[in-house]
This record gives sequence, structure tokens and C-alpha cells, in this order.
Amino acid sequence: MSDLVIRGGTLVAPDGLRRADLAIEDERISAIAPELRGAAEEIDATGLFVFPGIIDVHLHFNEPGRTDWEGASTGSRALAAAGGALFFDMPLNSTPCTVNARAFDLKASALAESSIADYGLWGGLVPGNVAEMAELAARGVVGFKAFLCDSGLPEFPRADDRTLWEGLCEAARLGLPVAVHAENHDLVRPTNNSAGSAREFLASRPVIAETEAIQRAAYLAAEAGARLHIVHVSSGRGVAVAAEARVRGVDISIETCPHYLFFDEEDLERLGVVAKCAPPFRSREEQDRLWDELRRGVIDIVASDHSPAPPEKKAGNFFQAWGGIAGVQSTLAVLLDSRRDLPLERIGSLLADMPARRFRIHGRGRLAPGYAADLALVDCGASFTLKAEDLHQRHRLSPYVGHCFRGAVRRTIRRGETIFREGVITAQSRGRLVRPAAA
Repeated sequence: MSDLVIRGGTLVAPDGLRRADLAIEDERISAIAPELRGAAEEIDATGLFVFPGIIDVHLHFNEPGRTDWEGASTGSRALAAAGGALFFDMPLNSTPCTVNARAFDLKASALAESSIADYGLWGGLVPGNVAEMAELAARGVVGFKAFLCDSGLPEFPRADDRTLWEGLCEAARLGLPVAVHAENHDLVRPTNNSAGSAREFLASRPVIAETEAIQRAAYLAAEAGARLHIVHVSSGRGVAVAAEARVRGVDISIETCPHYLFFDEEDLERLGVVAKCAPPFRSREEQDRLWDELRRGVIDIVASDHSPAPPEKKAGNFFQAWGGIAGVQSTLAVLLDSRRDLPLERIGSLLADMPARRFRIHGRGRLAPGYAADLALVDCGASFTLKAEDLHQRHRLSPYVGHCFRGAVRRTIRRGETIFREGVITAQSRGRLVRPAAA
């Protein structure tokens, strides 16, 4: 007898939709078929779509050191409320940043005590730490993150071209990807005597800063023989540059974020600094191109880039306020937006299958026997308006508040355990560290 059977749901797989039962034993999917035999527990999923649990490969829970900004306790609960079972935490904005083995151990220990979702850790690539990368790889990082412009934190300086080149060569030797924040450092400076308006901020970070940095990183990655991951591509033109490099044989993956798909530069002026991020929102034309690339299958992954801060840091003018979107709870909702008609199987691939495959997290990201029982049960016909009190993150501040969405997560299951159900966190156990498989 199985531990749990989910009956009557429509399973979302990369090759299409299928109405079937799903059985779980010992934290893994044991069988998928119509009318499976009984179990110790059964869930009626009639009318619901069963997605693989979201794998958010890019977020900042800021633990340890800045848990007053977020923390994995609150952040992982917000992820669970959005259908998420696994996340990869960026090496900043925690203190210390994850640029050596000691910092890795501190973060892994902190997350083991606080997270209800499973987690992987990014290592950092900064000037002076290339020699630390091998030990970070031995600890189990999923890859290395570099900024090509100012990160906003002095303790995580940008990677100059020599650092990026040497880091790419070392990452290639270690068999791990390098993720880059692709904006040209010299092209993202405010104009003199700037008053800090939304329009001035937009002008200070033009699309060319993104496209040039992507092109440069792709060229270096090709020479190094490295795997490259471009994070939070904000523009259709940025995707096109990365896709051209892929055609030339560069091992490159492309990530975008829900806020670039949902908001445009007009929204930035309307919302104010709560919507400040880097790269910034783009024009409606660039956003439409981004959606076209998403539907065509050029973009590989959608991740939240959840980067919250206390309300007092999301205040002032656009050059002084902290740049980051608090949106870990809204990724699936944006992709289910009925105005864009993205196929459900494509959504499942963007949020689970491709993240697991690209970062070699074996046995995750799919609804298939032998895979971890990470599931999100979603009522795709339900509509809801996101309210501040619905947010499980530490600070209930998000540009998505007040918007109406289609698709309500009814239950999230992590390795067979229900960790979220109908608005309530139900987790009884903590998450575990995951490591990539060997190359």
C-alpha cells in the first residue's frame, strides 16, 4: 500500500497533460496510472492540475546576516505558498557572502534550521576568490554567481574581465556553471545632477548595457569552454543576443523573471521605488518580444529573483532606494496569466524540469516514477486578488499586491509531505541541502 495517492488530477508533464492518479512511497513518486489501488492517505485532486513543485533557481533569502530583510524561515514559506519545493539561494545578500567554504557552512547550517523547502546554494565569483572555487564545489554549490556591474554591496564586488575569465576557466574545470548579472558597469551610471526620478533611473540602465554584457560573457565562456547562465534577462533583445551565442555553440542558458513579464516601464513610474530592480522594467515593445521568446521556447527558466528589503530601504529617490523585487509568491501566477495563453506544460518545464536538468539536480522537477514527490496542486480556473495579508514573506511589500491573478495553489507537497494547504503552512519537517550530480 502506498503512503499517499493523489486521485483524479490532471498531471502536467513536458510532453503534455494527462488525467491519472499518482502514488507516493518513501518521499518519491512510485506509480502513475488510472485508478491506482488504495493508500494510507488519499487526496481528491478532481478539477485540479498537478504541477511538479517549483524550483526557484534565483532568490535572496539573505541568511545569515540580513534576516531582518527576509530570512529562509519566512521566505521558504512564501515559496511553499506559491507551489515551490526547492530553491537556490544566491551568495548575496547574506553576511558573510558565500565566497568561501566557511561562508557556505554558515549558510547551510542556518538554512537547515529555518527552511521548510529544500535548498541549494550558489557560490560567489568575486575578485580574489578564484582559488576558493574548488572547495566551494566540493561543498556542493550549484554554480558560481558574478556581477558584471556594481552589486550594491561592497562586500560582493563586481567581477572585472580578468576575474570573469579566470573564474570561467576554473568553473569549466570543475564542471559547474557561472551565472552572470549581465550589465556593463560603465554604462549603468546616473547622469550628473540627477534628481532620482523613475525616468532618469531607466535612462541610466539602457538595454545596450545588458546586450553588451551578455555578448562579452558569452564570448569569454566560449573561449573557456564553460557553461554560462544569464540571469534575469529583461529584454527581448537580450534574449536574442544570448540565443545567437547558443547557435554558435556556446553552452548558455537564459533566465528571465516574472516581473519583466508582468510590469513595464510605465508601471515603474506609477508604482515608484517598490518596483525598482536592476535591470529595470523595459518598454511594452521589449516586454512583448520577451513573451514571444518565452512562447517560442528560447528562454529556458523563469525565476523570481526575490530580493526583498525592509520598507525603509524601499524609499527615497530611485538612485538611493534598494533595488530588488519581492515576488517569490507570484511566479506561477504571472505565468498563468490568461492574457498570454502560455501552455501549462511549458510552464511546468520553465519552473521545474529545465531548472533541474540545467543544474543537474537528478530526480527532481518531473512527475515520473522514481522522482521526488514534489507537487503543486493548482486550481487554474480560480481567480484571486493578491492582498498584503496573503504574503508569507517577512515584509508584506510587493508590487504585485492589488493585482488579480488566475490560478490558485491549493496544496504544495515537498518529498511527499504537505507543507502548504489552502493558505496555511503545514510543514512538520525541515528542508534538506541538495547538490548537483557530477558532470
